[in-house]
Amino acid sequence: MTHYTILPEEVYWENAENVEAYGEIELNGVLMQVRMEAGNRATIVRLLRCQLEDYLNPELAPGRQIAFFPTLLK
Repeated sequence: MTHYTILPEEVYWENAENVEAYGEIELNGVLMQVRMEAGNRATIVRLLRCQLEDYLNPELAPGRQIAFFPTLLK
């Protein structure tokens, strides 16, 4: 891939090592992409699989933080 820019190379690659961790969580039947935060928290990025009315639910809006508690599956 070629990327043309007027920015100096140092500025363009300044935050290259700062990679954000994304994952998928299913909550109440809604599959969403989340950005993992510290302390078992995640920020909703987008909804991947849900009902149409879920897009109008303010609790599932992008940018909303949720807490999750990982468990081991048996």
